[in-house]
This record gives sequence, C-alpha cells and structure tokens, in this order.
Amino acid sequence: MAGRRLSLANPRSISISKPLLLLLSLFSLLALFLLISPKIPNTNPNRSAKAPTRYFPSALDEFFSSSNPICSATSSSVQLNDPFISRREKERLYGTLSDPWAGSQVLQVYVYEMPSKFTCDLLKLFRDTYKETTNLTSNGSPVHRLIEQHSIDYWLWRDLIAPESERLLKNVRRVYRQEEADLFYIPFFTTISFFLLEKQECKALYREALKWVTDQPAWKRSEGRDHILPVHHPWSFKSVRRFMKKAIWLLPDMDNTGNWYKPGEVCLTKDVILPYVPNVELCDTKCLLETRPKRATLLFFRGRLKRNAGGKIRSKLGAVLNGADGVIIEEGTAGEGGRELAQHGMRRSVFCLSPAGDTPSSARLFDAIVSGCIPVVISDELEVPFEGLLRYNRMVLFVNSSDAVQPGWLLKYLRGIDSTKIREMQTDLAEYSRHFVYSSPALPLGPEDLTWRMIAGKLTSINQCIARSTHMEQGPRFECTCKAGNNTRVVRCTC
Repeated sequence: MAGRRLSLANPRSISISKPLLLLLSLFSLLALFLLISPKIPNTNPNRSAKAPTRYFPSALDEFFSSSNPICSATSSSVQLNDPFISRREKERLYGTLSDPWAGSQVLQVYVYEMPSKFTCDLLKLFRDTYKETTNLTSNGSPVHRLIEQHSIDYWLWRDLIAPESERLLKNVRRVYRQEEADLFYIPFFTTISFFLLEKQECKALYREALKWVTDQPAWKRSEGRDHILPVHHPWSFKSVRRFMKKAIWLLPDMDNTGNWYKPGEVCLTKDVILPYVPNVELCDTKCLLETRPKRATLLFFRGRLKRNAGGKIRSKLGAVLNGADGVIIEEGTAGEGGRELAQHGMRRSVFCLSPAGDTPSSARLFDAIVSGCIPVVISDELEVPFEGLLRYNRMVLFVNSSDAVQPGWLLKYLRGIDSTKIREMQTDLAEYSRHFVYSSPALPLGPEDLTWRMIAGKLTSINQCIARSTHMEQGPRFECTCKAGNNTRVVRCTC
C-alpha cells in the first residue's frame, strides 16, 4: 500500500533488546568510571609483610638507601603536604562526628629539624667507620658496639620521621606545627658524637646544640619541661646537660649515687628509663623450643669482671662462683667474636648473671631476656625500664648483693628453684622478649611503643608544671621514694 511502512524488526525482538541495551550501557559506564577514577592508596600498614630490621648498621644502610629525603637538602618540606597526615592530624585535633574525643588519645610530637651536623652527619660517620675502626674505650670495650647498645635515639627518631602510612604505632604521631604538639623531640645523637669526635670538637658541638635548642620559642615557653632529650649513655652530653635538667631525659638507669648524674638532674617523676639495645639476636619461639633441652649450664656470665663504682661486685662474684659445678664465668668484651660466644652461652644456660656495671644497669639483662635465659640481677640500685607496665617478677630474679657474695649462697638458691617455676619463667621470657627488641618499623608493644606509653603517663604533671611556672617563682617539688633491696632513698626533683 502506498505510504505505508513496514517495520523490519518484529515486536518480540524489540521487547528483548531494550533491557539488554540498558544493561550493556550500565557496564560501559562502570568500566569508564574505573578507568578514569584515581587509585586509592592502601593505607593498611600490614599490606607489605616486610620483616622488621633490628640490626643498627643494617637499619642505617636501609635508611640512607631509601627515598626518604630527611637527610637531603629538601628535608624541610618532607611530608608537609601528605594528605594522609593532614587528615589524621585534623581528626586528632578535632575528633570525628562519631568520636569527638578521639583527638585526645594520641601523643602529638613535634620533631625538631636540627642542622645535619647534629643528626645525619653523625649517623653517616658511624656507618662509614663501623667496619674499619678498631677503636676501644679505656676498659677495652669496642666503641661502635657500645654505641649500638645505646642507639635508642636512632630507633625512636626513625619511627617518628617515617611516612605515616608506613608506621605501625598509633599511640604517637608527628605534627608539623609547634602549637599542636604535646611534646618536642630533640634528635641529637649525643652518644655517637661523644665517642667518635675529638674531645674538643665534641664539646663545641654540645655547646652549639645547647644554644640551638634553648633558643627555640617552645623551649623558652616551658623551660624545656615538654622536651625529650635522649642521653642514654651516662657520658653523653655530660658537659652541658645540667642546663637542660628540666627536660624529659631518656636514660639507661637513675644512678642516684652521684657518679654520673648530679643531684636533681634525674628523677622517675620526669625521666624515662629505656632498655639497652640487645647485643645478641632474638631467640624466637622456634629457637626457644630447640634450645630448651640443651640448657645444661646452670649459671652463665661473660663480660668485663673489673668495673668501677657499683660494678666492683663483679670481681667479688667471680671469686665466689668461678670453678663451681654448672657455672661458666668468662672474661670478655662485646666485640664480634665476644658477641657470638655470649649468644652461644646464654642459649645453653638456665640462668644468666646480670650484675651492675659502672652504673646500676647492664646490657646483659636484656641480652639474657631475648636469649630465653632467666636473668639473675645483682644490682641494689637498679631501676628497670617500663616498671609499672611490665611484671618483672615473672621473668627476672632480683638478688641482694650482700646475699649473692656469700660463698655458696647463690648456687644453693638457684638449685632450690623447682623445674615447674623455671619452665613458667622461661615461658614468660618468650612472651616478654618483644618488649625489648627495637626495630624499624617500630612494632606495637615493642620498646618504642612502651616508651611513649610511659611518657604519656607523665604528660599531666608536665602540663601542670608548665602552667604553675607561669604564676610561681619556683615550681613545686616532687619526692620520689624508691626502695631497692634493703635500701630506701628519697630523690627530690624540682618541677
């Protein structure tokens, strides 16, 4: 018929093709969206199952070979525009709709960007001289090994400056505006400078560091009360640290005898005791199971028997214990060969002797813990790290010096401990050892984590001192009464 058009498609085929076309259109739009949308980074800290680095020289090699520009000329702009950090800092400051108080749960730390001669240059000096040096201290200890034992300043700093998306600790954050900070971290490597620089050069550097820090507005505002100063070796920063005694010092022990710290410089009220970095490798669960039946030695010690101050007890113990059945007492240092011998001996012993050194503390306590060897501490003045967070009586034996030096007393005491108690303490050592192993990245419940927990517990009193100092000529005084063995001493600190 003229003027009439016929459809080429039948009605049934049209009814099927409409939904199909709609579905294809939706798929096309979705594919286009996925192609042009920005990739969302995975901020899960566990996305890379990289094993933590625990050996200080290896950690430095990794640090300087990484793309982290902290030690480059552009360090002043590091991470300032990181959107991840910006978002997290706002959440900490102002909370979220679901939890408006979330911002009060995390320590906010401002890390000073000091000139490289106080930081990166010293780390490079250590790294570049580590293998070549034969430098020894006056008592024969290898200098670089000694620096490693006290390298807590590196491990804390390394964690703080790491990109936020790579950090595992969530109880402390780095902030980039001083007015947002709870605390200020001073990243000066005082131990490296003391041992590796010439005496006069070191003292001059100390004076420069002192002036640099005390010229900062934040220091002047609080007189340093909210500043963290790592002085973990008792000789480090010694010539000028009296001018910074109101800061939070990170120490190996208190040593209130006056041999290393002057009265009023250190106190448990403001300062924090940190464990030494172990000289030996961690004996993990597999290692502990393998070595448990091989622990045939009752009591083991390897180290310097002639020490100063409280460490004089070492020679007395050596005279009492040497040659006794089941006891190994060896003279030695922490050099590479000595390290291997100490590790071998500790992993084959039930108990490890940990007497005082030149100061009340000794690295052997922490070497024993990570070796699964029950420490026998003989140091009446010792204050242990993280006390109040950790229950040391589950894994450590504390013995009075007067008892330990009595002929036959110590061995009779150790042999009288039943096998069930020994097994329980060994099990607790396996659990507690993670609290004493520094690493990069820093791990939850590791020593870096517990350090910030201890400092957080002091923050209220720190802020109180700062507030009171604005309307009092002299701040309040705190008295810390510490009991060690049969001795009770009172330490008075000025707020």
